Amino acid sequence: MRKSWAARIVLATGIILVSFSAFSQAPAPAASAAPAAGGSGVGTLVDETGKAVSTERVAPSWGLFSVVTGSGVLGVLLWLFLFSAGGVAVYLMVDCYILIQEKRIMPPGLVSNVTQAMGEGDVVKALQHCEDDPGPLANILTAGFSHVEEGFDVIQEAIRTAADLEVEKLMQRINWISVMANVAPMLGLLGTVQGMIWAFAEIAKGSVDVGYLATAIGQALYTTAVGLVIAVPTVSGFYFFRNLANRIVLKMEALTMELIKDLRNVEVVQE
Repeated sequence: MRKSWAARIVLATGIILVSFSAFSQAPAPAASAAPAAGGSGVGTLVDETGKAVSTERVAPSWGLFSVVTGSGVLGVLLWLFLFSAGGVAVYLMVDCYILIQEKRIMPPGLVSNVTQAMGEGDVVKALQHCEDDPGPLANILTAGFSHVEEGFDVIQEAIRTAADLEVEKLMQRINWISVMANVAPMLGLLGTVQGMIWAFAEIAKGSVDVGYLATAIGQALYTTAVGLVIAVPTVSGFYFFRNLANRIVLKMEALTMELIKDLRNVEVVQE
């Protein structure tokens, strides 16, 4: 299970990296050239020996890879955390998409079997069906059927407690999506602050290294952009799965009460 979990994280991180590599491809700026002496417009100058010297300036690379590798140890760690947050967010949303489904939480076969058993007044048979098909609904019903000898009020209390526990387990998965949605833009903001500190520190020296300054500004812009790219779909996914889970929980509670209503008149004969 742990190996599968780790494999999904690595795969999701790879998808994030591939997606951002396409995002990071920006067109190269046009090269600037100073006119030669005499106003000929050619981008060359003549030195004292009469040798032509090119004045063409190579613009610094603003690609994502160059920004990441040129951001220093702290910057690389920041990017690692940022991409990891994106990978974890993708994994959590895929995991919720697989697990938070009505047919998985309330299996139609279990509902049909328990309904039939309760129609026959056979609580033991209904309990056996729940044990054979474990899951959130089965756990809730099992908690109720296990207290059938103690009266309907105790049954309701046991079911309510079990339902709260199952809902909490369900919501914990979804809440982790919200955590990633909040962490990603904060990491992006931290990268922005780091990049701006570097940029102003370079300007303060007086002699500005254009390449270093461009890398610092690129760090600031890219981390903000990547953090938002991760956060926007993650926030959307959080609200989608939260609303889906709430809708399923309401159906499960209504179904549970419908299944146990016949226990009001059940009498268990003790031998």
